Amino acid sequence: MTRRLRFNGTGSGGGSCPAIHEDLDTGEIIVHSPRLTDPDALAQLQHLDEDEIPVVVPRNTIIDFGPKARDTEPRILDPETFARLFENFRHSAWHLEMRKGYAVDRATDTYAQFVRGGAPTWDMDSPWARTIGAKTRDGAYVGRVRIVDNPPTEGQLYLLAHAGHNAALGEEVRNMWREDAERVHLPDEDFWIFDSHIVALCRWDDEDNLTGAELITEPARVNQYNRLRDVAMHYAVPYERFKTLADARG
Repeated sequence: MTRRLRFNGTGSGGGSCPAIHEDLDTGEIIVHSPRLTDPDALAQLQHLDEDEIPVVVPRNTIIDFGPKARDTEPRILDPETFARLFENFRHSAWHLEMRKGYAVDRATDTYAQFVRGGAPTWDMDSPWARTIGAKTRDGAYVGRVRIVDNPPTEGQLYLLAHAGHNAALGEEVRNMWREDAERVHLPDEDFWIFDSHIVALCRWDDEDNLTGAELITEPARVNQYNRLRDVAMHYAVPYERFKTLADARG
């Protein structure tokens, strides 16, 4: 489909490069400017894909001619795009798990083994295991806090057993009773934080299937979720100790 572009302006004074256009339908901005070619500078760029071309734009051009209003519509990632975030993060990935169970767990052989009372045989060569294991071996941090009801649901008991598998991949797993999570005002939201500057707020249907994730990058909102992570990590308990406490309650 042909884009409908509006010329916003140029900071060159001569009416040419650099310049900014705005897509009237998508809200995307298109910049053309001198290409960055210095090898030392190129080596410092992060997240530069093979089909992307870096350009140099004066700061005032962005300030003067870039869009001034933030898009108020949430940006929703489909499950496949959301999954790629786990391949692309560099330093840390952290998850607050608020749900009583997950459809993706119930569909596994290990869940069936657990329900039958057997010891699950964890797959150390699954796509998740290969991705996360490689990340943690390379020094990245992966962690999660799982909220548990009292008494725990079947799905939550399964995840208590599954925590050993997470730990074997290098993840840090902690747990917290839901009543304690409510006491410290953790929201009833299931979300991931990547590299402390990207939040993916998970969306679920009534059958606990992941339908997508809202991408949040606005610094003020991201900082709110970073604060919630700090609160959860402060009050949560390492899963081995929590399992002992849960067994004592049961």
